Amino acid sequence: MSSLEQQNIKGLGVAPRKKAKKKIAPNVSKSAVIKRIRNSVDILETDLRLLGEKSNILALLLRDQSRSIQHVRNGVYNYTVVDTIEPRNIIWATDNYRNRGKGFLQTDEMTINVVCMYKHLIQPRSVKSKAIQAKRTKDKAEVFTPSWVCNAQNNLIDEAWFGYKNVFNVENPDHTWTPTDNPVVFPKDKNWHQYITEKRLEITCGEAPYLVSRYDTTNGKYIPVRDENGRFQRIGLLDRKFRIISENVSDLSHWRDTAYKAIKSIYGFEWQGDNLLIARENILASYIDYYYDFCSQLKIKKPQPPLGTSLFHVAYIISWNIFQMDGMKYILPYSDQPLAKDPTVFDFEFPNITEQNPKGIYAKIVHWGGDGRQKYMLRPPFDFYELIKES
Repeated sequence: MSSLEQQNIKGLGVAPRKKAKKKIAPNVSKSAVIKRIRNSVDILETDLRLLGEKSNILALLLRDQSRSIQHVRNGVYNYTVVDTIEPRNIIWATDNYRNRGKGFLQTDEMTINVVCMYKHLIQPRSVKSKAIQAKRTKDKAEVFTPSWVCNAQNNLIDEAWFGYKNVFNVENPDHTWTPTDNPVVFPKDKNWHQYITEKRLEITCGEAPYLVSRYDTTNGKYIPVRDENGRFQRIGLLDRKFRIISENVSDLSHWRDTAYKAIKSIYGFEWQGDNLLIARENILASYIDYYYDFCSQLKIKKPQPPLGTSLFHVAYIISWNIFQMDGMKYILPYSDQPLAKDPTVFDFEFPNITEQNPKGIYAKIVHWGGDGRQKYMLRPPFDFYELIKES
């Protein structure tokens, strides 16, 4: 790294970091990697890379499905996506990393090699320097919501759905909350299956604090699945679905199938690629957290890590449901703007804007079908914008 690049990074409040080791120690077990992920607020991309061999979990978490699908084949009752030959990744969509050179410009795709090049490169907002936080607030109006506010608003959603207050917790005057002790009671005309498949969307989701609350996004404080009294204390919309599942199923296979359905029911979109990746990581890690919690509930002393097909399937769902989009235009960031040819690291600020391709590439989502384990869709992937038109 040149002295000029170091000055630029220092000016942004980011200390130059050492490159991550390319070779991974052969004695690192996947169980140890899972344990690190479960206990970390700042999940390392190098750890996610270790989880997959033939089924690369990190590759899926970086996937931009809107640009990766090739075509759709019509099944008997459902649609199945045919993977494209050259999958595309989400882009950085922020200039916070441009001083690191090629591969880090805001319109560059976030590849596995690039995101794993530096240790702790991509960090939650609470861990970032104050200078970077201020810059992101100025550039993209990035302001994250405290967990107590997320909880209060999510409680209003559930109060309307259930028809009574304090379904999952009671809010306290000091901005804390007390989880309810007993299993959630459902109204006569509704059941727990309906709740876990009820669709929820977090707009401009950032690190997805309304969906999963592994930590408070404002102070970085880790929030365990249960409090000291054994009560479920996380407050995200997906966290609540996981609680309902744990209260209503009795075996691990059933838990896994319904967990897939719950993840299929939550959606979120975000502009900045680093936030989007963190949101996807948080949802994947939450699945792992609740898997181990349910194993503990069943008194399984040494549960098998949720590896292979299980994590790959979760990551595949997440790659569709948590997607990159310009929320004002419903398109992929910068897809309506032709890029300047060969911009340099020193003169790249924003792509040149012309009248070409004014509509851009519309972000696509899916309507899932089939049972929890299947990748079936009730219709081909469609533009998110269609939902806005229908409403």
